[in-house]
Amino acid sequence: MDMRYVMKFGGTSVKNGGYARIADIISQYRKHEVVAVVSAIKGVTDKLIEVTEVAERGNKKAIDEFMVEIRELHREEVRKSMGKIPKELEDQLSRADRDLEHVLYGILYLREATPRSVDYVASFGERYSAYILAGVLNERGIKSKAFTGGEAGITTDDSFGEASPLMAITEAKTKERLLPLLEKGYVPVVGGYAGVTQSGIVTTLGRGGSDYTATILGVSLSADEVWIWSDVDGLMTADPKIVPTARTIPELTYKEALEMAAFGAKALHPRALEPVYEKGIPVRIRNTFNPSHPGTVITSKPSKKFPSVVKAVALIRDVGMLTVSGASMVGRPGTAAKIFSTLARAGVNIMMISQSISESNVSMVVKRNVLERAYSALEVEMLGKIVKDIEMEDDICVIAAVGEGMKGTPGVAARMFRAVANEGINIIMIAQGSSELNVSFVVKEEDGEKAIRAMHREFIDKISSDF
Repeated sequence: MDMRYVMKFGGTSVKNGGYARIADIISQYRKHEVVAVVSAIKGVTDKLIEVTEVAERGNKKAIDEFMVEIRELHREEVRKSMGKIPKELEDQLSRADRDLEHVLYGILYLREATPRSVDYVASFGERYSAYILAGVLNERGIKSKAFTGGEAGITTDDSFGEASPLMAITEAKTKERLLPLLEKGYVPVVGGYAGVTQSGIVTTLGRGGSDYTATILGVSLSADEVWIWSDVDGLMTADPKIVPTARTIPELTYKEALEMAAFGAKALHPRALEPVYEKGIPVRIRNTFNPSHPGTVITSKPSKKFPSVVKAVALIRDVGMLTVSGASMVGRPGTAAKIFSTLARAGVNIMMISQSISESNVSMVVKRNVLERAYSALEVEMLGKIVKDIEMEDDICVIAAVGEGMKGTPGVAARMFRAVANEGINIIMIAQGSSELNVSFVVKEEDGEKAIRAMHREFIDKISSDF
């Protein structure tokens, strides 16, 4: 039976002649219907956002130098992937060059980069990328047409920088624009990361936006699977740079994948799972540079039970901890609410919370780059009033264990803490999600890697190698 796939190719996949590699992969699935979603070449989006700041400061010379660089970078990638630049593709790239230059000069003259104009500039990397891949596919005799996210029908609200799709409108538009092409044997190539508002203004979907584009299209077009092609074989049981025995996880549930994505698992962003989770469309993580590897499939019901209650362990660095304490907090309603609202007003997101049963202290983990801001906000608002003491620690890290097998299995936490204690590591704080899907604890930063290896030995190294 023919399948319908949405395949997303990331920034590392398209770099260094990667468009030819992607065309090789797509050509293997020509008996199926394929929609390709492409990211900008790695590093391009960051450069585009930087140049808006340069334009806002009125630096004309830097804009002109940037335009020379961006023109040559994309044409060099075309030459690496297909040797020459066909006229139609050159016309498309030149049109994108002109549009980008015009908006940068608009920012320069106004000395103002609004969220709306920043989104428009940031969307160009994917626009260039879609033109190039469609050009390479056409050169190979695979009929293809390039679209920006908006042209493909992805319609969003106007939350510039972190837009959310309007799914009913998006579904109607993408079906109308892309299904006729699929029926004629075309491979539509859609630039990821961006959409448009209902009035046609370009928006971006935030970090991980190209993954999000792929899953939005997967749901809108009723795809059989969404494939995320990256530079890793799939989601791993641990970071292989820290744990050499880490292995690829064959299958995960959506809930497990969401937990792992939240902990920064490479090749996946948590927002991207929202559309497919509801519809039960499988997502497969695969490696552009090792296409024979089956990768990791994310689904509602894995076909086979994982032989360990813990599927993955993660080390979260660049975090800090605040502990707020005081006898006045005990039995006082609203204390926690006041702490959290104070941090919210300071723009600080709390990653992890632990409160003693006596209510005399609350510990919170936040990103390290906002730790001092969080401390100052609490100090101004609460110290000497409800709170007697605020402690700040910036030399900690979080160890997280993920796995649906932990649910209802007695003794899992005891095994974790024993494994870590046997290494002489002290646990500073513990938090367990109510779903029992994740247990996280805090240790000193210097003990982080040792703790991860101990956990991996306890739960995963014991699994037979043929699983």
